[in-house]
Amino acid sequence: MRKLFLSLLFLVAAGAHAQTDVIDLWPEGVPNARANPGPEHVDGDRISNVSRPTLIVYPAAIDRPARTAVIVCPGGGYEFLSFTREGRQYAQWLSSLGITAFVLKSRLGDYGHPAPLQDVLRAIRTVRAQAEKFGVAPDRIGVMGSSAGGHLAASAATLYDQPAGRTGAQLDAVSARPDFAILMYPVITMDPSAAHMGSRQALLGAHPSAELVRLMSVEKQVTAQTPPTLLMHSQDDGAVPIENSILFFQALTRAHVPAEMVFFERGGHGMGMNPGLGNASNWPRRAEDWLRYRHLIVQ
Repeated sequence: MRKLFLSLLFLVAAGAHAQTDVIDLWPEGVPNARANPGPEHVDGDRISNVSRPTLIVYPAAIDRPARTAVIVCPGGGYEFLSFTREGRQYAQWLSSLGITAFVLKSRLGDYGHPAPLQDVLRAIRTVRAQAEKFGVAPDRIGVMGSSAGGHLAASAATLYDQPAGRTGAQLDAVSARPDFAILMYPVITMDPSAAHMGSRQALLGAHPSAELVRLMSVEKQVTAQTPPTLLMHSQDDGAVPIENSILFFQALTRAHVPAEMVFFERGGHGMGMNPGLGNASNWPRRAEDWLRYRHLIVQ
């Protein structure tokens, strides 16, 4: 009991500390900024109407620094960000493993493509360019995302060289390729046969071109250069069909990219760090094993 209490105390302290370190992703000005966007909307766990993309830093636990970084992309169907359950809580867990975590507050469907892609790629470039400052290695920078945040993380893993992800800034010269990816019940395809249509419409609009649908169906963008990936999904996910993870895993396998997938019978959608979901609640341990196997955390 005392050990559990100390662990919870650490997580609270880490979260409180991290709130003081916020990085403005676009100090030179947000690309295609909207005039008079109004304030962000905060409704409990949910943040929407994002017009100033940022990263919130959660430093690695001081007793086990792994020199690894993870940029966390919260889900929310590209309509809002589930900022606590799929952002801060993940970041605090990663911090406890010795990983420096950065929670991304990215633009959403009110901007549409390519704004979220620009934000996640700018986040990777920012962390890589300042790796020494953050105490991480420039070749140990990963992405983690849930649901639509999983689509954004997978987009970073496959579309890191996309011209639409650049803005002409000097920082574009820094590689935006993540070194690994962790995808939690991710949206992957934009094909109506398995797509989460809410995410598709929010990101691409009501009538996207066939070319744009194919581009943002990220299972079709996997190459041998796509980074090692861990996928987690529940069979009973009623929001984002498990076929999304299967499609991505099959594409990774065809491209000979190291990948693992962990599927649970029950867990639904939005597992987060929730207890009481049977085997699905043990996913952090499975992810920790994968991170350790890939030498991304201390043995």
